[in-house]
Amino acid sequence: MASLYYSDYLHLNRLLDSQHLESVKQDRPAHDEMVFIITHQTYELWFKQIIFELESVIDIFDDPLVHETRMATVLHRLNRIKTIQWVLIQQIDVIKTITPMDFLEFRDLLVPASGFQSIQFKQIEIMLGIKRKFRIAADQEFFCTRLTKSDKADLDKLEEKPSVLELTDNWLRRMPFLEFGDFNFWQAYADAVEKMLTSDEQIIRANETLTDREKHFQLNDLLATRTRFQSVFDESKFNDLRDQGEFRLSHQGFLAALFVHLYRDEPMIYTPFRYLSLLLDIDELFTNWRQKHAVMVQRMLGTKIGTGGSSGHDYLDATTQKNRVFTDLYNLSTFLIPREDLPELPVELRRALGYFFSGQKN
Repeated sequence: MASLYYSDYLHLNRLLDSQHLESVKQDRPAHDEMVFIITHQTYELWFKQIIFELESVIDIFDDPLVHETRMATVLHRLNRIKTIQWVLIQQIDVIKTITPMDFLEFRDLLVPASGFQSIQFKQIEIMLGIKRKFRIAADQEFFCTRLTKSDKADLDKLEEKPSVLELTDNWLRRMPFLEFGDFNFWQAYADAVEKMLTSDEQIIRANETLTDREKHFQLNDLLATRTRFQSVFDESKFNDLRDQGEFRLSHQGFLAALFVHLYRDEPMIYTPFRYLSLLLDIDELFTNWRQKHAVMVQRMLGTKIGTGGSSGHDYLDATTQKNRVFTDLYNLSTFLIPREDLPELPVELRRALGYFFSGQKN
């Protein structure tokens, strides 16, 4: 067997010969174009790794039964994605070493290429759950006008496959603890919520430091909160709001996610809680990356249009707000209540949620 040489294993000759400056081709060499190319190529390499990890997570979750032993693998790979995202965010500082004047030396040579045409990043968004219907109008239009037919066809095919969001919803709906014997958890939870909201109303009305106007505002806010809770208890109201785009999870999936957050201290619930928390972390870090990227673009271009014809910073800022996946998980905090007010779970259910050892007596 022939010995393996470092540069051959990494294909360094091909990799290091992949930086071809447009400014040099045009006989107007711009020194900073090299760091611009290398930074974006590095992004694409990390995107490839993220896709590789997401494919494995989707493969595990695309199964009627996700065995507990595989959840450790899922958590480990999602945590790797999270670690890579920190690198992506830090790389923006490298691009920022290019001053606006230095960027102008080669910017016009990039037209009409655009970061929107990063097919791998679009794959990541779709695999997570940002499908066409969730995108802003400009984003949807760019799929038709800024991509090649081949790339668009590949992304269309990917949209037909289940996303992490959809598979997570299916997984949550299968949670076995929401109905346990004769115990009606959601009725007990609704009673606890009503007790909490009634107490809040009494506190507002009895607060002598508030003016009538301030009481009116606080009572209106409390009424909005009560209405929000009612949407959780009433499946038809929940589905109406889901049709309007306010929820993305199914009613049963949302309730399961809420149960996980309310009882995360239970041993059998902590792993699902960690999984949902990692999804939030990944969503948040991509939001942070988009925000920092948008600010960097504004610093570099001001109000100029992007090289791909977008509105530059304004377009990126809009996608920062819209292209978030797990909005339902963010909003779960609305429905949390203090631990001391949580319904007491039946002994049998607590035992099912705990750890058991062969020597333990019933």
